[in-house]
Amino acid sequence: MLRLVPPLTLLLFLGPVVAGLAGTLLPAFGYLPALGPGIGVLAPWQALLDYPGIARSLSLTLASGILSTVLALFLAVGICAAFHETRWFVRLRGVLAPLLALPHAALAIGFAFLIAPSGWLARLISPWLTGWDRPPDIASVADPLGLSLTLALAMKETPFLLLLMIAALNQVPAAQMLRVARSLGYGPATAWLKAVLPLVYRQIRLPLYAVLAYGLSTVDMAIILAPGTPPPLAVLVLRWFNDPDLAMRFQAAAGAVLLCGLVVAAILLCRGIETGIARLGIIWAAAGGRGAGWVARILPAVLAGTIGGLALTLSILSMAVLGLWSLAGAWRYPDALPPTVTLEGWMRQADAVAMPLSTTLWLAGAATLAALLLVLGCLEQEQRRGHGLSQRGLWLLYAPLLVPQIGFLFGAQILLVRVGLDGTAIALVWSHLLFVLPYVFLALADPYRALDARYTRTAQCLGAGAFRVFWQVKLPILLRPILIAAAIGFAVSIGQYLPTLFAGAGRYATLTTEAVSLASGANRRVIGIYAFLQGALPFLGFWLALLLPAWLYRHRSGLRGVS
Repeated sequence: MLRLVPPLTLLLFLGPVVAGLAGTLLPAFGYLPALGPGIGVLAPWQALLDYPGIARSLSLTLASGILSTVLALFLAVGICAAFHETRWFVRLRGVLAPLLALPHAALAIGFAFLIAPSGWLARLISPWLTGWDRPPDIASVADPLGLSLTLALAMKETPFLLLLMIAALNQVPAAQMLRVARSLGYGPATAWLKAVLPLVYRQIRLPLYAVLAYGLSTVDMAIILAPGTPPPLAVLVLRWFNDPDLAMRFQAAAGAVLLCGLVVAAILLCRGIETGIARLGIIWAAAGGRGAGWVARILPAVLAGTIGGLALTLSILSMAVLGLWSLAGAWRYPDALPPTVTLEGWMRQADAVAMPLSTTLWLAGAATLAALLLVLGCLEQEQRRGHGLSQRGLWLLYAPLLVPQIGFLFGAQILLVRVGLDGTAIALVWSHLLFVLPYVFLALADPYRALDARYTRTAQCLGAGAFRVFWQVKLPILLRPILIAAAIGFAVSIGQYLPTLFAGAGRYATLTTEAVSLASGANRRVIGIYAFLQGALPFLGFWLALLLPAWLYRHRSGLRGVS
């Protein structure tokens, strides 16, 4: 029975993605299954290229997606290189996990509240430093260059890449290599870059491509932070998909296919740049520069610490300002803090927020539970077969993260309409499962594989069957990593915007969809309530994941769960 879990997972996981891509590709060349062929093969592309502002939209998409990925990678590498051998680097993982759980839309709204002309940062330095007694006329949000979107994306993805680098460091002999390099006279940062980074980068290549794909195709963050005339291509495509005129579906499909092409081209470009940098790195390493001088030792730490600390501070402030606005009474510019704090806004919105909150909870819970069952089944079958996931399997696992969501969700919606599942709870849970399952697998695979096989052999020698070993030995020991993987999956589900729109067919409202739709409004108190709730739920999930094992096994020494 267990051997059926991996093929079932692939069927649920990849089959609809392939069908969704086909369902998007056909309309891009003039065929819409619901209507049949109605326009010429190249007509959608002609309409796309003739659309006013399409060139500006493409440049904005490429600039924000590529620059944010480069910034996140450089910052993550800089922090690892400068602080790998310090004490607080060991504790960094515990700080980053909650930041990783913060949904993209909540971070974007909080960041907008921070940097807006009347935002919290301007209030904190006005009027005593700036002289502003009214909000300045500065386009700090939705700026024409998309800088606010780029910075927010970099802030959100840096913790993700850092956590993956920290995990990768446990799979390579980093400490031994650093000791050898240091004994040869290399400085700390130079030793890390020359000896450790090439091995670590292999482990994070696919996640980096996923970050690049998300940066190029983000919709929720772009709606909040990017300019609207024209917006990035993904937002433009979503507008066309939602247009009442069905003929716009052809143009939207062409735009979605173009976005997929941009992502593929960007990944290929990234791969080419990797090859070039690797060759230059060999020359640099062979040159023998030690980087042991005080400038080479101190400058990387100062830069990485300053920029990293600033990004961390802005992320924390983004969440804090959401809470402040949700509780603020009359908070007029330039007051640094609200003169009065009240729960009146929460009481007024209690009835309105109840339905999106309940939908968010059951949807995230169902998607996470389904992902856990599938992942545990796949990992258990992997152990029984005696071989792990291949590189090809890893690419398949990352497929939904590498393909732009809007590139296949429209086609998947057509498939759901065909089979009569459009707008149903099953379709909604499945659409979230596509993105929850990869993160749950990546979070749980290493702890599951690292479990000492002697536990299993001992239980089998005592007469326990395979199922009993799994249920009574493995699961109790792995309770903590299982709950942390569940918390990550729960957070990923909460942050899904496009899957809810397409699979839900407008029948289901979640905290994310409501927060994004309210983000363009003027009532910051209401926006703060929805966005704060959206950001608080993942923190609650991580808190429970850490406390439950300690409470359940408080009387059993050594059974607090492995990390």
